Amino acid sequence: MTPAASDKIAAAPDDLFESKASATSAPQRVAELRFGQIGMAQLKLYSIDPARLYADVEARVQAAPQLFALAPVVFDLSALDVLPSAEAMRSLIEAVHGAGLHPVGLAASDAVAALAHELDWPVFAKFRVERESVVMSEPVIATAVEVIAPVLESVIVDMPVMAEVRAVGQHHAEPVRSGQRLYARGTDLTVAAMVGHGAEVIADGSIHLYGVLRGRALAGARGNTAARIYCQNFQAELIAIAGQYRVFEEPAPELHGKAVQAWLEGDKLKLAPLS
Repeated sequence: MTPAASDKIAAAPDDLFESKASATSAPQRVAELRFGQIGMAQLKLYSIDPARLYADVEARVQAAPQLFALAPVVFDLSALDVLPSAEAMRSLIEAVHGAGLHPVGLAASDAVAALAHELDWPVFAKFRVERESVVMSEPVIATAVEVIAPVLESVIVDMPVMAEVRAVGQHHAEPVRSGQRLYARGTDLTVAAMVGHGAEVIADGSIHLYGVLRGRALAGARGNTAARIYCQNFQAELIAIAGQYRVFEEPAPELHGKAVQAWLEGDKLKLAPLS
């Protein structure tokens, strides 16, 4: 049952990335829903009105039921000026569960420890945003590592260099079939074959797809907003970069079957055909 509203709820938004308020008032964010490489969502709260939260989450779940239905979700309370009481938090938990997600804990911060203890709930690490690349001016040992393949030989640099230590991009040549999940931790991912319906390819860096994409592609899984997705034949169910996502319940005529790139501009996920 929908919780009682403390004020009038705006209609469910058409845009998946932001909630819209009425034309006569300034836009007010209710929550920001992001998800990571293990399928666990993180719900950042900007409001503690259970009715507004229910309406906002329900609209998102209905827009992508296969992705979000009963997905485990962690509450991030860092954007709130004052933490809710345990009683208020239980109302928010009930609202989110009723909207179709499955709350499982709180995102870690010093302030939430007491609240988590009172709720008898676990505390999870927050999604991390990748830092800018560190420029090193002293001799280093640079080790190239592929996520699945054996570790390559280390290379010792004998003179000061401008270098960045990062994993070698992961390459996958076989089709990724329905129900399979491929994850490139700490690096880019290149797939030289089809990604089928219901399959998922995930990378902490960018994703390069040289076959048809019919499933889901999630780049920048640990918050790298500079990550991109490049696809030779775009027929995706969903794409996401750094937690910002777009669902394709119907084919997009201007993109379907074409070579496409996706990137972030601020909090907006952009797509365009590759020329």
